[in-house]
Amino acid sequence: MRGHVLAILSAGFCPPAGLPVMTSLPLTIRHELPADAAAIERLHERAFGPGRFARTAFRLREGVPPDANLTFAAHVGTFLVGSIRVTPVSAGGNTALMLGPLTVDPAFEGRGIGAALMNRSIEAARAAGYDLIMLVGDAPYYARFGFRPIPPGQLVLPGPADPARFLALELVEGVLAQRKGAVMAYR
Repeated sequence: MRGHVLAILSAGFCPPAGLPVMTSLPLTIRHELPADAAAIERLHERAFGPGRFARTAFRLREGVPPDANLTFAAHVGTFLVGSIRVTPVSAGGNTALMLGPLTVDPAFEGRGIGAALMNRSIEAARAAGYDLIMLVGDAPYYARFGFRPIPPGQLVLPGPADPARFLALELVEGVLAQRKGAVMAYR
């Protein structure tokens, strides 16, 4: 029912005459809370389906909690409409970050929620002193935030991934050239 209500609201439903008109609710981005976990899992299920469990990026993060200071949830009113998670990893023997998943409820796509989550998380990572963020994702989308392809073979994920989708954002200029080797989870 909740998903149907969101779809109706996002489709511009106008109530019949005489019924109260809903006002726009502001977008709120805050740190993810433990109470958000179930809603975020449902969002991931809708966005990525069961195949997400087999993806290399998921397997890398499996069993490793995201960094609570870099992980955010987006809400419109009381509805969770997006989330971003960031997990510390080892990249060539040095600490780096693995971003993902970034997820926005399909009914709210195209409204800047993903970009707002990305910007908030990148700024938090920079403020925390991290120097490199990596992800596996859509290069044209993430290029707007400064992500570029990692040269093939320079950093190696623990499973298959399209090299054109293995991207990095340098928070400190030149740091990517210094990183070579395996990308591994901290366990």
